[in-house]
Amino acid sequence: MKKILIVVAMFCLSTLVLGCESVSSTNSTDNTTVSNTSSSSVTTNTQQEVIVFFNSNGGSSVSSIRQDYNSSVDEPEAPIKAGYTFAGWYTDEELLSLFDFNSNIQCDIRLYAKWSDIKPLNWNIGAEPMTIDPALNGDASGGGVINQTFEGLVREIDGIVYPGIASSWEISQDGLTITFHLRDSKWSDGSDLTANDFVYSFKRGMDPATASQYAWIWEYTNIVGAAEVVYDGGSLDDVGIDATDDYTLVITLNQPTLYLVSLMSLFHFMPVKQSVVEATGGYGDGLWASTPEDVVSNGPFILTKYTYEEGLVLEKNEYYWNSDNVYISRINGYFIESYDTAYLAFMEEELDVIPHVPSSVIQGNLQINPEFYQFPLLGTYYVNFNMDDELFSNINLRKALAYAINREEIVASLNDGQIPAIGIVSPAFIDNNEEDFATNAGNFGIATDDSNYALAVSLFAQAASELEMTVELLQAAVSSKTYLYNTSMANSQVGLMLQASWADVLGIDIVLQNQEWTIFKNSCRDGFFDLSRGYWQADYLDPYGMLSIFCSDDYYNDPNYSNEAFDTLIEEALSTTDPNIHYEKLYEAQAVFMSDMPIIPIYYSSDILMVQDYVIGWGRSAFGAIDFSKAYFVD
Repeated sequence: MKKILIVVAMFCLSTLVLGCESVSSTNSTDNTTVSNTSSSSVTTNTQQEVIVFFNSNGGSSVSSIRQDYNSSVDEPEAPIKAGYTFAGWYTDEELLSLFDFNSNIQCDIRLYAKWSDIKPLNWNIGAEPMTIDPALNGDASGGGVINQTFEGLVREIDGIVYPGIASSWEISQDGLTITFHLRDSKWSDGSDLTANDFVYSFKRGMDPATASQYAWIWEYTNIVGAAEVVYDGGSLDDVGIDATDDYTLVITLNQPTLYLVSLMSLFHFMPVKQSVVEATGGYGDGLWASTPEDVVSNGPFILTKYTYEEGLVLEKNEYYWNSDNVYISRINGYFIESYDTAYLAFMEEELDVIPHVPSSVIQGNLQINPEFYQFPLLGTYYVNFNMDDELFSNINLRKALAYAINREEIVASLNDGQIPAIGIVSPAFIDNNEEDFATNAGNFGIATDDSNYALAVSLFAQAASELEMTVELLQAAVSSKTYLYNTSMANSQVGLMLQASWADVLGIDIVLQNQEWTIFKNSCRDGFFDLSRGYWQADYLDPYGMLSIFCSDDYYNDPNYSNEAFDTLIEEALSTTDPNIHYEKLYEAQAVFMSDMPIIPIYYSSDILMVQDYVIGWGRSAFGAIDFSKAYFVD
């Protein structure tokens, strides 16, 4: 342990009556005034005892020791103060440079922890959010900010769902009622947050008058009356969301929904304060949320500055229920859209966290740089077959096309951190046994490299025979088909590589066509395609969200896939209250789906970010939003 030499700064009152001057000292970093006072006394020329006090965090004593004057003492463990770095123990009169004063005196000594200036976390948010109103937001950058400034019933970090404003919850035996028990918590203005705030916020989110981009998600909550409000003009009074008292929120469901609790961590379900929203006329525009003088939130941080096209400042919310465990005092957020610019600033330690990196540096960092992180993003990129097409109704033709692809070459060419896909459900979904669902499900015969090429050729010949064609006729027939994708450089690159691979392995020359997003989306919905680009990213931590879109009557079922056994398994997975049965049915459903191969999985999307090695304790939502609620700095 370190030793501290006790040093006394004092003024002599006389040769016999000695004591310590009463000194008032203000800590320059935490603005806390403390006082050091001791009584004078008559002494003799003998060694005296003194008490050494160690003070920190506003003058409170953290330790004391009785010691002989001018002796050395053990230094206590360094104190911790959120947002500050401990710089050592100092006397009131630091300017006296710790000189030795060799007199026979009696005086208690106070030493104070000195703190360095607040260190902000410098975070590049990326593109400027369209809004940081929880109900209105629909993009990743806005979701990242909201995740720092608001908190829902639960908080999900790294795939684990933790209690948030709800300290606990319980599900009824029939699975149709979920009761959340709220903790005593406050808004950032010091007012009480109650269950009624959630009732208001939830109904605001689904209300068509709000025009939320995320209103569609209420259909997937299975809350009584919610989908009717969103789609059919139903009454908000009929929605199954009730506050039975200030700290009890009861949600009533149409059918058991095991994933609903984890869904409550999504930004759309975070509460807003009714009086603030309505006082600023912000029911549907959300401007209040980016106006520091108006905004009131309930998360670990509060917005204190917002400069359009530049950035924002977040500061620790002292009213946050878990503020004692929030260690960062200030976050400087920047709207730097250029990956290259942000990366250079990171390398100069001007930025501590960046959400994207240039493609040119991914491969060089992926395996060797401890500041480089790659996470699955709960999304899969795939190719849809039009199952109503006579050719693509043949299973062996679909499998031949699926096997004649080198997925590793595709992701290497894109060089943006993608992961070769072997199924429709991406990694990072954790099952009832706390195991990765995608890993346990297997590869369904799909190879990520070129090892299935020979099998693809064999299956193509078999398909030709089943369709009563020669191989040459089938090659010509498939070559007349079109692969449709929405306009983007990455989608074009994937299309070109699919075209080249199918030509090399199967001797077909598929046509490529791109459309702008709105037209493309309608073409896929209406079945006006042969093959099309597909992508789906889940919004809750359950593989049901990836699989259910392929049920026969689902709006997002672009391939128009229909299999009664698959539909039944999905329904059984949803209707049970037993997690074991739920996941058993989902595993079976994916096996049926991949055996039918109505889509070709290409790659799983991933989230790449860089974080300086001196930033510790941060987390990340499985949906991609970073979490600084427990982050801190190390030297």
